[in-house]
Amino acid sequence: MKTKTKADLSAEPLSVHLISGLGLALTLFLAHNLYSINLVSHPSLTLFLISVIQCPIVLLFCSRYRKNRERCSYLKAVGRGLLGLPIGALVNALGAIALGAPVGTQYFSQTINWSIMMSLFTIVPAACVFGSAWKDWQRIFANTKPIGSVDFIICLSAHGAIIGAWLGAWPMPLDWERPWQEWPICVSYGAMAGYLVAMVASFGFVLVRGRLQLIKPD
Repeated sequence: MKTKTKADLSAEPLSVHLISGLGLALTLFLAHNLYSINLVSHPSLTLFLISVIQCPIVLLFCSRYRKNRERCSYLKAVGRGLLGLPIGALVNALGAIALGAPVGTQYFSQTINWSIMMSLFTIVPAACVFGSAWKDWQRIFANTKPIGSVDFIICLSAHGAIIGAWLGAWPMPLDWERPWQEWPICVSYGAMAGYLVAMVASFGFVLVRGRLQLIKPD
């Protein structure tokens, strides 16, 4: 019975993924049906709406799974996530520009809002959970060695969003003259697709890990 309880607790963080995925779907639904906008017609405004809805979801729920609870309160974890939001946005923006994202005043708002969304997918969850624990950051992002359910969720989602954004950028230089090839439309679709695929993958990893814990002898 004790082993089963641990397995159930290890699967509990999946609720964060479920709520985050539903929030993303709700955002796109509201943008299309309530405001009559989408990433192609109004990329900056749509990305801003995504961030407005995703930000409280990520901050409030990821902070529940903070490490070192004795030293870190719930509000402190939320504060760490808020601090990580602009830092992560800056890292993502610089990374995108280094990889060829256009620079100019006409792209400024799109780049800012895309970077904030990417920060919510990648940096903010880790900031809420790990804080300034550099070894955990290195283990997740540099070595890709998650060891627990929360680690799997953070690691796979972040890598999924980054890889999805990278794959989504491929059509940009092609001479198709489609409106969705503009920055950061296809990159945003790729990032969201990668994020959602990584969610499903992390569901599988965590559930399989929970099953193995059930059958593992004490």
